[in-house]
Amino acid sequence: ALLFVFLGIAFIIWNFHHITEKSTFSFRWPSISFPFSSALRDPDLTDDPDDISLDLDEDKTAKSETKKSAFIDELDRINKSALEFDLPKAQSKPVVTGTSDATLEVVEMPPKVPVVETMEEKESFKTPLEREKPELIVEQENEVHLEPYDPTMALPKYERPRLSLLLNYEEDNVQIDRAELEQNKDQIINTLRHYKIEIERIRATIGPTVTLYEIVPAPGVRISKIKNLEDDIALSLAALGIRIIAPIPGKGTIGIEVPNKNKQTVGLKELLHADKFKHGKMDLPIALGKTISNEVFIADLAKMPHLLIAGATGQGKSVGINTILMSLLYKKHPSQVKLVLIDPKKVELFPYGQLANHFLAFLPDQDEPIITETKKVVNTLNSLCIEMDQRYDLLKKAHARNIQEYNKKFIARRLNPNNGHRFLPFIVLVIDEFADLIMTAGKEVELPIARLAQLARAVGIHLIIATQRPSVNIITGVIKANFPARLAFRVTSKVDSRTILDAGGADQLIGRGDMLLTVGGDMIRLQCAFVDTPEVENVINGISKQQGFSVPFFLPEYSAEDEGGKNGAFSLSDLDEMFEDAAMLVINSQQGSTSMIQRRLKLGYNRAGRIMDQLEAVGVVGPNEGSKAREVLMTTEMEFHQQLELLRQ
Repeated sequence: ALLFVFLGIAFIIWNFHHITEKSTFSFRWPSISFPFSSALRDPDLTDDPDDISLDLDEDKTAKSETKKSAFIDELDRINKSALEFDLPKAQSKPVVTGTSDATLEVVEMPPKVPVVETMEEKESFKTPLEREKPELIVEQENEVHLEPYDPTMALPKYERPRLSLLLNYEEDNVQIDRAELEQNKDQIINTLRHYKIEIERIRATIGPTVTLYEIVPAPGVRISKIKNLEDDIALSLAALGIRIIAPIPGKGTIGIEVPNKNKQTVGLKELLHADKFKHGKMDLPIALGKTISNEVFIADLAKMPHLLIAGATGQGKSVGINTILMSLLYKKHPSQVKLVLIDPKKVELFPYGQLANHFLAFLPDQDEPIITETKKVVNTLNSLCIEMDQRYDLLKKAHARNIQEYNKKFIARRLNPNNGHRFLPFIVLVIDEFADLIMTAGKEVELPIARLAQLARAVGIHLIIATQRPSVNIITGVIKANFPARLAFRVTSKVDSRTILDAGGADQLIGRGDMLLTVGGDMIRLQCAFVDTPEVENVINGISKQQGFSVPFFLPEYSAEDEGGKNGAFSLSDLDEMFEDAAMLVINSQQGSTSMIQRRLKLGYNRAGRIMDQLEAVGVVGPNEGSKAREVLMTTEMEFHQQLELLRQ
């Protein structure tokens, strides 16, 4: 049995070897393989493929050389036959060179690159990934080269006002007489010598309103001694408004400001025509006037960032506000800045109402674009607080720190409008006669203004507040702390000057546009630019005749929380904690008196008044009847609780 098994295995092996001889075999070289058909094999070559492999034994060297030479000849013959029949060569196959038994050099034949003459042929030799690559590059270039967003295209045909609408006051100005300068110089020197104060030199700088005399005192002279002679110098010069600056910041001199006998009028047209205004890179440029050295003074409201204006009646506050507003109208496009104008006097800012569809912003339910009623003023200020919060949310999503960075990204089309992003114009809030608002509304006005002054500058909301009563109960510490830029016209007392400027000097101004500006501790004396009412009306008429926006710029809607009972929007969640105790007290005593609630429940007057308004909203008491006590409409506690249940349902 074992013999038969052995014979069967041998027969199978013999058949397998016989079949292999007639099949395809591989010539094996280290890491190289060449497939050939068994029909092409030379019968002189050995049948064992292993004999063709590289053998480094000295006894087999000659035999190996013979085999390799025969193999190379056969390979050349195959290549020649392939060329004769135009068959593709095996170009990816390596060519073996050298016959040394120690080294073997393998040279890769470079593939033939076809000559490309047309774009179609060039594209045909590209891989699918390479064909898609140019399309991707084109898409990236389209994204990079998108045209920047231009906010002025909302009104592409808008033209800024012409300077010819303003009057030229330079022809009416009178030049300073040289004799007047020499006379004032001699008077100053003689007055100082009378008090045994010697000076080394004196220099005069002529301004539109005052002339600055800079003196250098002799060594050993105390500055305080010269400063105490302010009234004596004014007496010797027979002039009003002498101001001594001791010393002048940044200079080693003492300044004496003497008013000119013939004052010059600084026209707004001259300031707007200056290169500093036309070509300056400021976000909100305002042309305020000229300095005492006759230089044009242009300030950036965006960097102030808020401005407080104070001065007595008739000293130039309204003209100063018109100058600021006209500067913005001449420089900015309606899509770049919006104005919120509050005028309790109702007569100062009303000409700007024609710009409702161009430059103004107000509440949707407001009848007139210029805000005059105290109730609407409170709603507008709170609406601006809502606008401020919404803008901060947009800046947070855009990873921007201020409105300049945000608008720069939006103009570069890096922010998607579908995500709520929009171009943010600057908003300038102007309040005339702020003292009247404080007297009528009090904290309702002061709190939102303080919040806007603290936070709104980063989102492009800036405040300009004017008042003729710069007392401490009007300009409180909270407001002063957030208004670093203050503009003072002439005031009646040093106390008022210290209230607005934290220093004296405003009481020594000569009026008619003479003003002091303090920004960051530096005080500058300016002559305010003059613009007359007909000039303002001409500019406004020229703008209003142009095409404006179809819809004005509306501020976010705001509804007062304390008016719920009157407007039918009463909410039980707003009731005071002492509401039910006060209701029981009023029902049991049948006396609807705010002072009784204040006295019996030991509450403040404001809180007692709010509780009385809530009792009126629920129906416990009737409306206010002046000095009389309110009528009590409920007689039992059960009736009161039933009314509360109905409201809860």
